[in-house]
Amino acid sequence: MKIVVLAGGISTERDVSLSSGKGIYQALKEKGHQVILLDVFLGLADSLEPSETLFDRAIDWSASVREVAEKAPDLSQIRALRPDSSSLIGPGVLELCSLCDIVFLGLHGANGEDGRIQALFDLMGIRYTGTGHTSSAICMDKHITKQMFRGFGIPTPPAIILRKGESFELPREIGFPCMVKTCCGGSSVGVYRVENVFDLEKTLEKAFALEDRVLIERCVIGREFSIAVVEGRALPVIEIAPLLGFYDYKNKYQPGSAVETCPADIPPNLSARMQRHAEAACAAVGIEGYARVDFMLDERSGEDYALEVNTLPGMTPASLLPQEAEALGMSYADLCEWILRVSLKKYEQEAEKGNGPA
Repeated sequence: MKIVVLAGGISTERDVSLSSGKGIYQALKEKGHQVILLDVFLGLADSLEPSETLFDRAIDWSASVREVAEKAPDLSQIRALRPDSSSLIGPGVLELCSLCDIVFLGLHGANGEDGRIQALFDLMGIRYTGTGHTSSAICMDKHITKQMFRGFGIPTPPAIILRKGESFELPREIGFPCMVKTCCGGSSVGVYRVENVFDLEKTLEKAFALEDRVLIERCVIGREFSIAVVEGRALPVIEIAPLLGFYDYKNKYQPGSAVETCPADIPPNLSARMQRHAEAACAAVGIEGYARVDFMLDERSGEDYALEVNTLPGMTPASLLPQEAEALGMSYADLCEWILRVSLKKYEQEAEKGNGPA
C-alpha cells in the first residue's frame, strides 16, 4: 500500500509525535509498503512536488528525526522554519495524503489528536488510522471526558474546571495533594502535583500560561496503570512505576526513567475489572479502532480510577502500546499492520453501505 505517516506539527508533543512517526515509518517499510513520513506543519521541501512518484523515490524520510529530548520543544523555533505559517498544514501535505491508500496518524496533542485533522480528512475522503473526529475532540478535553465517564458510571477522580481569572474554592473532596492539569494537554505536559495551598497559585500561573482552562483533580495516591483497547477489547494491563516523581514528560520518554511491567503484577480479578473499565471508557466516548486508557489504583481503597483516553497512543521506543502488544507475542511491525487492518475495516463497512470512500 501507499501510506503517508503524518507526524510532527506544532503541539507541545511534537518531538514525541516525530519519534512515533519514525518508528511507524520504518516498520511499515520493513513490511514492504511504499511509505512517506511527513511533518504535518513543515510539509514537503521546496524541491519536491506532491505526486505518486514520490512513493517510489529512494528517500529516507526519517533521517532528520531525533530522539525525544527531556523537555518539550520550543514551538516558536519550529514556526520560524516555515516563512508562511498562517496555516497549520504545510505545503503539499493534503495533496500527498489524497494520493495514498491511507494516512497513518502518528500525531499527538493539539492540531492532530483533537479531531480537526480527522474532520478535514473526512470531508476530503482521505482514509486515516484511529478514531473519528467526534471522539477525538471529546477525548482531547479532559473535563468533557470526565463528564462522559461519570455519565456511564466509570470511576474517575473528582475534579473542578477553572478558567483563567476565575475565583474558586477547592472542594473538600479534592483537597491536597491535588493535580493541576491543562484541559487539552498531552504527554503530561502542563501536569503538576501540588502539595499545599501556598504552591497552588504559582502552579496555576504556569498552567494558565499554556491554556485558558485547567482541571484541578484529586490526587490518587497509589499505583499507575495503562490499558490499550483495540476493536473494543482490552489488551494486557501495564504498570508504570517512575523512579522519581510521577509519570511526567521526562519519565515517559527518557529511557530508564520508569519501570514498566506488562502484564502487570496484580490479581487476575483486579486486572479483569480494570480491563472492563477500559473497554467501557472507550465505549463511553465513542472510540473507533483503538485507543489507550490511563488509570490510577488507590492504595487505600483499592479502587481503580480512569483518568483519560489517549486516542492516538504513543508509538515511540518507550511507549506503552507496543509493550502491551509484545506481551501478546506481537512485534512492533505486526502492531502497525494490525492498526492498519483495524482502521481499514471502518472504510470497508462504510463502502458496503455506500457512505464513504472505498
